[in-house]
Amino acid sequence: MEHCQRGGIAATLPCYNSTHKYRGKTVVFRKPIFPGYVFLQLEAGQKEALRQSDHVANLLDVFDQETLRRQLEDILLALETDLEVRLAPTIGEGMRVRIKAGPLRGIEGWVESRYGLTTVLLRLDFISQAAAVKLDADLLELT
Repeated sequence: MEHCQRGGIAATLPCYNSTHKYRGKTVVFRKPIFPGYVFLQLEAGQKEALRQSDHVANLLDVFDQETLRRQLEDILLALETDLEVRLAPTIGEGMRVRIKAGPLRGIEGWVESRYGLTTVLLRLDFISQAAAVKLDADLLELT
């Protein structure tokens, strides 16, 4: 986002508050609702300059700009409310996933069940035995 601001590029990063408790302290983090994506409004010539920077992995062309603009405005409006807004996870029961962060990083397993939007019961197979662990869905990726 800082790179965009310095370059005069209009950028939007929809974020939500994520609250965690650590040793009795409550800490609030700002997390992107679409991890890995920043929405840009580019002027002529900015696209090539942005592609040449070390800050962008890929640019996606949007053919229906008006629909995207409306949907983005709706998301930003929802995020301004007191409602809990999260990206609906695509990870569901029976899917094979890999843990992408934390002490079990790299381990693969099967989703046994979901508990709300954020928690997944994951079945891990070890030496012909199975164990189950509850994890935050944000820690998982599809394999």
